[in-house]
Amino acid sequence: MSEIIPATLALPLPLIASRDQAVPIHCIVKGGLDGLIDKVPPAALRFARATGFDGKPGSHLLVPAADGGLGLVLFGMGGAFESEPYGFGALSAALPPGTYEIATPLGPIEATAATLGWVMGRYGFRRYKDDDGKPAPLLVPPVGADLDQVRRTAEAVFLIRDLVNTPASDLGPAELAEAALRVATVHDARINIIVGDDLIEAGYPMVHAVGRASERSPRLIDMTWGEAGLPRITLVGKGVCFDTGGLNLKTGSYMALMKKDMGGAAHVLGLAHMIMDAGLPVRLRVLIPAVENAVSGNAMRPGDVLTSRKGLTVEIGDTDAEGRLILADALAEADEDRPDLLIDMATLTGAARVALGPDLPAMFTPDDELAAAISDAGLDQRDPVWRLPLWAPYDKWLDSRVADLNNVSDGGMAGAVTAALFLKRFVTETPSWVHFDVFAWAPKPGPGRPVGAEAYAIRALYALIADRFGA
Repeated sequence: MSEIIPATLALPLPLIASRDQAVPIHCIVKGGLDGLIDKVPPAALRFARATGFDGKPGSHLLVPAADGGLGLVLFGMGGAFESEPYGFGALSAALPPGTYEIATPLGPIEATAATLGWVMGRYGFRRYKDDDGKPAPLLVPPVGADLDQVRRTAEAVFLIRDLVNTPASDLGPAELAEAALRVATVHDARINIIVGDDLIEAGYPMVHAVGRASERSPRLIDMTWGEAGLPRITLVGKGVCFDTGGLNLKTGSYMALMKKDMGGAAHVLGLAHMIMDAGLPVRLRVLIPAVENAVSGNAMRPGDVLTSRKGLTVEIGDTDAEGRLILADALAEADEDRPDLLIDMATLTGAARVALGPDLPAMFTPDDELAAAISDAGLDQRDPVWRLPLWAPYDKWLDSRVADLNNVSDGGMAGAVTAALFLKRFVTETPSWVHFDVFAWAPKPGPGRPVGAEAYAIRALYALIADRFGA
């Protein structure tokens, strides 16, 4: 397990304080190369023009010094800080080993973003593949960068990526629980884990029903941190460590990435780390139902009726809509506590990806003020989200002839909306609840974002929580 999450979450960041022999990086923001007149030696501009370098956003040019060494770097930043959160990731991934500093003056927000991007560019999932041994280029952090925030954000993102990238052969419910235990240990949080048939007695029947077909016992992970009496924040994350679809078996192409179906659990662990590392004055609770949706003789069947923790009966219209079942029990538990803010995160529906693509997490909440605040935080942090409606007329699509509700609607339309409406049935006491349907995967590479697991919305949510409850 130590290969998934280390005993300490602290990262060896590719940063250095010494400016000795640091190679300057000059950013081309606007005006092209003409904007660098009087900022770089004339010979450097002549060299850039001779090579045809035009400062296209994301591009860079190594400019030699008179002695044949590396004199400076030109980097086409464009509007990176407005549109690309990890813009400097492309640069740190491409530069040769050495020490660098950003010569272009940056404000505190831009300095922090540039430093975080540099760190993001050094990520690689190397558990099963040897590193090439190439030393990382080191950055002298620009003045004004919030290095504590860079570190905790990078630690959270790398944790999420490592967990989601790990195949189910090495990350089942037990290993996910161990990862949560490790996070709890780092921050002196309390943790309780309910396993197997004990879930029935403890009142989590749908978590048990989804996970019982696997030889790897289902679990409910319950972590708490912070003093009683402080504002209460509860995070709930879907922890389906692998999803075959159950008896409604997925085809191979749809099953191929199902190791990432615990991405919601990974996200709430990463966000929890940021909150605890910063010491925010809150009472934090993290609930993760951890299961494997497998096929065996005791698997739940289409047409079965389950009784939830809340007492609502649920007809199983599709065993491949299992994530909302385990979330429902966890959300019902969270709702009993009436936290000041309840956030759930889940890789819940393909419909959200069809609507918004991989980069925009779908956000659902009945709280207009909360939605606006999260959206604003997302824009400020270059970590956007997009609100979709909890459209009440579609609620009747979840009607069942034999139970209180069905876990799917007929026809398949508005799948992300009806999934969110299903969850809403289990949150009746908490005024501020928000549900995120995230993809947790980057299908195409971008600066600081290789193909594979990715974290979404956690920077926006951390900023919101710090703003609301940090004083």
